[in-house]
Amino acid sequence: MVDPLHDPDDPELLDPYRARELAGLVEAARLASGAVRYGKVGRVGCAQVVVNRDNPLPLGNHACALYGSSAEVAGTLMRLEQSFADVGRAEAVVYASPTTVAEIEGIADDAGWYAVEESLAVVHRGAVRESTVRAAVDADLEGMAVLLADDLGTDPARLVRHLGQRLDDPRCVFVAVDDGDRLAGFAAGFGERGVGLVEHVVVRPARRRRGVGSALVNGVVAALHDLGALLVVAHVAEGGAGERFAEACGFETGYPVTAYARRVDELLD
Repeated sequence: MVDPLHDPDDPELLDPYRARELAGLVEAARLASGAVRYGKVGRVGCAQVVVNRDNPLPLGNHACALYGSSAEVAGTLMRLEQSFADVGRAEAVVYASPTTVAEIEGIADDAGWYAVEESLAVVHRGAVRESTVRAAVDADLEGMAVLLADDLGTDPARLVRHLGQRLDDPRCVFVAVDDGDRLAGFAAGFGERGVGLVEHVVVRPARRRRGVGSALVNGVVAALHDLGALLVVAHVAEGGAGERFAEACGFETGYPVTAYARRVDELLD
């Protein structure tokens, strides 16, 4: 029997209409999340864009939903290069999902943009179990920044300020697990208009494969539901351990996402 919610040509994915509808909701939440606290969300050409000088991560400065003619998309990509250079970014980033034109690969290639990451948007469908984690507090900021910096290869000093701004925002949720007098790991999420995003799940290497990661995921999903989320989504690298871990935590594949990037160093002032 064919599942009416899934693409008959690829049963692992939602059908194109459902996927586009879901991606629109998720991308609106991701844009709002990237804007915390001093960022701005708007349009550049036919793209939705967030720029945020205070956010050191790619999610704080990205474009999505490039939908229009080939000429409109190509012109938008050129304008995005300057837009991200103007806020001091060395790289422009576009996330292409079902809300972006199907021809984006060829258009991006012609414009000098390159696919740098293939990921999946996954939707939580499992039961929300009682949480065994605690809410993170200000005293956890330095430890969270160090764990996230090790995971992403980012400067922890900048992350302390970034995480502190998010900890003060009522749309953001943080949960943590202790390892004696230090953090074993933490998870971060964001809720906007009924959509919850699981954004980071980081576990200290020595505590991995002991159930800490799944406890954090369960905790942040529960916190997002408490915040009012009717739908909880995460993004994971396609294939490999991350996707298998998400499946074990009750997530199912929704739609694919490709990240395109363009170096814009030469445009910086």
